[in-house]
Amino acid sequence: MKKVFLSCLAVAALAMSCKKDKEDDSVKRGEVVQLFSGKAWTWVQLKADGAPDKLAITINDAALNSAPVNSQHPDHSSHVVVPLHPQHGSPFNHVMLDWNSVGHEGPMYMLPHFDFHYYFVTPQEVDATTDEAKMNKFPDAAYLPAGHIAPAPGVPKMGMHWLDPTSPELGGGKTFTQTFIYGTYDSKVTFMEPMITKAFIDTTTNFSRAIPQPVKYGRTGYYPTKMRVKRHDGVTDIILEDFVQRTAS
Repeated sequence: MKKVFLSCLAVAALAMSCKKDKEDDSVKRGEVVQLFSGKAWTWVQLKADGAPDKLAITINDAALNSAPVNSQHPDHSSHVVVPLHPQHGSPFNHVMLDWNSVGHEGPMYMLPHFDFHYYFVTPQEVDATTDEAKMNKFPDAAYLPAGHIAPAPGVPKMGMHWLDPTSPELGGGKTFTQTFIYGTYDSKVTFMEPMITKAFIDTTTNFSRAIPQPVKYGRTGYYPTKMRVKRHDGVTDIILEDFVQRTAS
Protein backbone atom coordinates (compact mmCIF):
# COMPACT_ATOMS: atom_id res chain seq x y z
CA MET A 1 0.00 0.00 0.00
CA LYS A 2 2.87 2.37 0.87
CA LYS A 3 4.46 1.76 -2.53
CA VAL A 4 1.16 2.52 -4.27
CA PHE A 5 0.79 5.74 -2.24
CA LEU A 6 4.33 6.88 -3.09
CA SER A 7 3.77 6.03 -6.73
CA CYS A 8 0.61 8.17 -6.76
CA LEU A 9 2.52 11.04 -5.19
CA ALA A 10 5.19 10.79 -7.87
CA VAL A 11 2.60 10.83 -10.65
CA ALA A 12 0.84 13.83 -9.09
CA ALA A 13 4.14 15.68 -8.71
CA LEU A 14 5.00 14.97 -12.34
CA ALA A 15 1.59 16.21 -13.49
CA MET A 16 1.96 19.41 -11.49
CA SER A 17 5.46 19.91 -12.90
CA CYS A 18 4.21 19.46 -16.45
CA LYS A 19 1.37 21.91 -15.78
CA LYS A 20 3.80 24.45 -14.36
CA ASP A 21 6.09 24.09 -17.38
CA LYS A 22 3.11 24.59 -19.67
CA GLU A 23 2.09 27.73 -17.78
CA ASP A 24 5.66 29.03 -17.80
CA ASP A 25 5.82 28.51 -21.57
CA SER A 26 3.01 31.02 -22.00
CA VAL A 27 5.02 33.79 -20.29
CA LYS A 28 7.85 35.31 -22.33
CA ARG A 29 10.23 37.85 -20.83
CA GLY A 30 12.02 40.58 -22.73
CA GLU A 31 15.58 41.75 -22.22
CA VAL A 32 16.40 42.90 -18.68
CA VAL A 33 17.75 46.47 -18.47
CA GLN A 34 19.48 48.42 -15.73
CA LEU A 35 17.32 50.97 -13.91
CA PHE A 36 19.09 52.96 -11.18
CA SER A 37 20.39 50.34 -8.73
CA GLY A 38 17.90 47.74 -9.89
CA LYS A 39 16.33 46.18 -12.96
CA ALA A 40 13.34 46.49 -15.28
CA TRP A 41 11.99 44.19 -17.97
CA THR A 42 8.87 43.47 -19.98
CA TRP A 43 6.94 40.24 -20.21
CA VAL A 44 3.95 38.92 -22.07
CA GLN A 45 1.56 36.12 -21.24
CA LEU A 46 0.10 34.58 -24.36
CA LYS A 47 -3.09 32.66 -24.93
CA ALA A 48 -3.06 29.29 -26.67
CA ASP A 49 -3.68 30.96 -30.04
CA GLY A 50 -0.75 33.38 -29.58
CA ALA A 51 -2.88 36.38 -28.72
CA PRO A 52 -1.65 38.47 -25.76
CA ASP A 53 -3.42 37.93 -22.45
CA LYS A 54 -1.23 40.32 -20.45
CA LEU A 55 1.61 42.62 -21.49
CA ALA A 56 3.62 44.26 -18.73
CA ILE A 57 6.70 46.09 -17.60
CA THR A 58 8.16 45.01 -14.27
CA ILE A 59 10.36 47.11 -11.96
CA ASN A 60 12.06 45.49 -8.99
CA ASP A 61 12.20 47.09 -5.55
CA ALA A 62 15.93 47.80 -5.87
CA ALA A 63 15.12 50.13 -8.80
CA LEU A 64 12.13 51.74 -7.09
CA ASN A 65 13.99 52.31 -3.84
CA SER A 66 16.97 53.91 -5.60
CA ALA A 67 15.01 56.26 -7.87
CA PRO A 68 16.10 59.83 -6.97
CA VAL A 69 13.10 61.76 -5.65
CA ASN A 70 12.82 65.57 -5.80
CA SER A 71 16.42 65.72 -6.99
CA GLN A 72 17.92 68.42 -9.21
CA HIS A 73 20.99 66.27 -9.90
CA PRO A 74 21.74 65.82 -13.64
CA ASP A 75 20.72 62.18 -13.28
CA HIS A 76 17.38 63.05 -11.67
CA SER A 77 15.52 61.72 -14.71
CA SER A 78 15.90 58.52 -16.70
CA HIS A 79 14.84 57.52 -20.20
CA VAL A 80 15.28 53.80 -20.79
CA VAL A 81 14.18 51.73 -23.78
CA VAL A 82 12.79 48.43 -22.49
CA PRO A 83 12.53 45.89 -25.34
CA LEU A 84 9.54 43.63 -25.80
CA HIS A 85 9.91 39.91 -26.34
CA PRO A 86 9.78 39.21 -30.12
CA GLN A 87 6.63 37.11 -29.64
CA HIS A 88 4.55 39.67 -27.74
CA GLY A 89 1.55 39.46 -30.09
CA SER A 90 0.58 43.16 -29.90
CA PRO A 91 0.95 46.18 -32.24
CA PHE A 92 3.50 47.77 -29.86
CA ASN A 93 7.16 48.06 -30.85
CA HIS A 94 8.85 48.81 -27.51
CA VAL A 95 8.39 50.49 -24.14
CA MET A 96 10.13 53.72 -23.13
CA LEU A 97 10.31 54.09 -19.36
CA ASP A 98 10.68 57.72 -18.26
CA TRP A 99 11.36 58.69 -14.65
CA ASN A 100 10.58 62.27 -13.61
CA SER A 101 12.14 63.03 -10.22
CA VAL A 102 10.42 66.41 -9.88
CA GLY A 103 7.52 65.80 -12.25
CA HIS A 104 7.08 67.88 -15.39
CA GLU A 105 5.09 70.72 -16.92
CA GLY A 106 1.47 71.00 -15.93
CA PRO A 107 1.17 72.05 -12.27
CA MET A 108 -0.83 68.94 -11.36
CA TYR A 109 1.98 66.70 -12.64
CA MET A 110 4.82 68.23 -10.62
CA LEU A 111 5.21 65.07 -8.55
CA PRO A 112 7.81 62.29 -8.85
CA HIS A 113 6.36 59.84 -11.34
CA PHE A 114 6.94 57.30 -14.09
CA ASP A 115 5.81 57.61 -17.71
CA PHE A 116 5.40 54.21 -19.36
CA HIS A 117 5.29 54.92 -23.11
CA TYR A 118 4.09 51.88 -25.06
CA TYR A 119 5.16 52.95 -28.55
CA PHE A 120 3.73 51.64 -31.80
CA VAL A 121 6.78 53.01 -33.66
CA THR A 122 10.50 52.24 -33.45
CA PRO A 123 12.99 54.04 -31.18
CA GLN A 124 14.49 55.63 -34.29
CA GLU A 125 11.09 57.03 -35.30
CA VAL A 126 10.60 58.35 -31.77
CA ASP A 127 13.94 60.18 -31.96
CA ALA A 128 12.78 61.75 -35.24
CA THR A 129 9.60 63.11 -33.64
CA THR A 130 10.82 66.71 -33.79
CA ASP A 131 8.96 68.46 -36.62
CA GLU A 132 6.62 71.08 -35.14
CA ALA A 133 4.23 71.00 -38.11
CA LYS A 134 3.87 67.22 -37.85
CA MET A 135 3.53 67.52 -34.07
CA ASN A 136 0.44 69.67 -34.64
CA LYS A 137 -1.02 67.48 -37.36
CA PHE A 138 -3.74 65.66 -35.45
CA PRO A 139 -5.53 62.44 -36.41
CA ASP A 140 -9.25 62.29 -36.98
CA ALA A 141 -11.01 62.48 -33.60
CA ALA A 142 -12.30 58.91 -33.97
CA TYR A 143 -8.73 57.59 -33.48
CA LEU A 144 -8.65 59.05 -29.97
CA PRO A 145 -10.97 58.37 -27.04
CA ALA A 146 -13.94 60.73 -26.97
CA GLY A 147 -13.31 64.12 -25.40
CA HIS A 148 -9.54 63.81 -25.07
CA ILE A 149 -7.64 67.11 -25.18
CA ALA A 150 -4.10 68.25 -25.96
CA PRO A 151 -3.71 71.28 -23.65
CA ALA A 152 0.06 71.73 -24.09
CA PRO A 153 2.58 71.81 -26.96
CA GLY A 154 3.95 68.51 -28.16
CA VAL A 155 7.13 67.13 -26.62
CA PRO A 156 10.09 66.59 -28.97
CA LYS A 157 11.14 62.94 -29.25
CA MET A 158 7.79 61.92 -27.75
CA GLY A 159 4.81 63.54 -29.46
CA MET A 160 1.57 65.31 -28.67
CA HIS A 161 0.01 64.14 -25.39
CA TRP A 162 -3.77 63.74 -25.21
CA LEU A 163 -5.38 63.79 -21.77
CA ASP A 164 -8.71 62.57 -20.45
CA PRO A 165 -10.42 65.72 -19.05
CA THR A 166 -12.40 63.55 -16.62
CA SER A 167 -9.22 62.39 -14.86
CA PRO A 168 -9.48 63.28 -11.15
CA GLU A 169 -6.44 65.56 -11.23
CA LEU A 170 -8.02 67.59 -14.05
CA GLY A 171 -11.75 67.60 -13.47
CA GLY A 172 -12.01 66.73 -9.79
CA GLY A 173 -9.30 68.85 -8.20
CA LYS A 174 -7.66 65.79 -6.64
CA THR A 175 -3.95 65.06 -6.32
CA PHE A 176 -2.50 63.23 -9.31
CA THR A 177 -1.89 59.51 -8.67
CA GLN A 178 -2.31 57.77 -12.03
CA THR A 179 -3.77 58.51 -15.44
CA PHE A 180 -3.77 57.14 -18.98
CA ILE A 181 -2.60 59.17 -21.99
CA TYR A 182 -2.57 58.76 -25.78
CA GLY A 183 0.16 60.22 -27.99
CA THR A 184 0.19 61.31 -31.62
CA TYR A 185 2.55 62.57 -34.31
CA ASP A 186 1.98 63.38 -37.98
CA SER A 187 -1.75 62.55 -37.74
CA LYS A 188 -1.16 59.07 -36.28
CA VAL A 189 -1.51 57.58 -32.80
CA THR A 190 2.06 56.63 -31.84
CA PHE A 191 1.82 55.56 -28.19
CA MET A 192 -0.35 54.68 -25.21
CA GLU A 193 0.91 55.77 -21.80
CA PRO A 194 0.12 54.88 -18.21
CA MET A 195 1.52 57.72 -16.07
CA ILE A 196 1.84 56.82 -12.38
CA THR A 197 3.35 58.50 -9.33
CA LYS A 198 5.93 56.71 -7.22
CA ALA A 199 3.81 57.44 -4.14
CA PHE A 200 0.89 55.56 -5.72
CA ILE A 201 3.10 52.59 -6.59
CA ASP A 202 4.60 52.54 -3.08
CA THR A 203 1.15 52.35 -1.46
CA THR A 204 -0.68 50.12 -3.95
CA THR A 205 -0.91 46.33 -3.86
CA ASN A 206 -3.44 45.70 -6.61
CA PHE A 207 -5.18 48.39 -8.66
CA SER A 208 -7.12 48.06 -11.90
CA ARG A 209 -8.75 50.59 -14.20
CA ALA A 210 -10.32 50.71 -17.66
CA ILE A 211 -8.38 52.23 -20.55
CA PRO A 212 -10.38 54.76 -22.60
CA GLN A 213 -10.97 53.38 -26.10
CA PRO A 214 -11.18 55.14 -29.48
CA VAL A 215 -13.67 54.25 -32.20
CA LYS A 216 -11.07 53.64 -34.91
CA TYR A 217 -7.59 52.08 -34.95
CA GLY A 218 -4.66 52.76 -37.23
CA ARG A 219 -3.22 49.24 -37.02
CA THR A 220 -4.85 45.83 -36.97
CA GLY A 221 -4.00 43.90 -33.82
CA TYR A 222 -4.81 43.21 -30.18
CA TYR A 223 -5.29 46.27 -27.95
CA PRO A 224 -5.54 46.43 -24.14
CA THR A 225 -8.74 47.58 -22.48
CA LYS A 226 -7.54 47.53 -18.84
CA MET A 227 -4.43 48.60 -16.93
CA ARG A 228 -3.31 47.08 -13.63
CA VAL A 229 -0.67 47.99 -11.02
CA LYS A 230 0.35 44.98 -8.95
CA ARG A 231 3.06 44.75 -6.27
CA HIS A 232 4.27 41.32 -5.18
CA ASP A 233 7.41 39.40 -4.29
CA GLY A 234 9.75 42.40 -4.48
CA VAL A 235 8.55 43.73 -7.83
CA THR A 236 5.86 45.98 -9.31
CA ASP A 237 4.06 45.03 -12.53
CA ILE A 238 2.44 47.67 -14.75
CA ILE A 239 0.13 45.40 -16.73
CA LEU A 240 -1.94 45.99 -19.85
CA GLU A 241 -4.62 43.30 -20.06
CA ASP A 242 -8.01 42.23 -21.41
CA PHE A 243 -6.81 42.57 -25.00
CA VAL A 244 -9.38 42.84 -27.78
CA GLN A 245 -8.69 42.40 -31.48
CA ARG A 246 -9.24 45.53 -33.55
CA THR A 247 -9.17 46.08 -37.30
CA ALA A 248 -7.46 49.06 -38.93
CA SER A 249 -9.90 51.51 -40.46
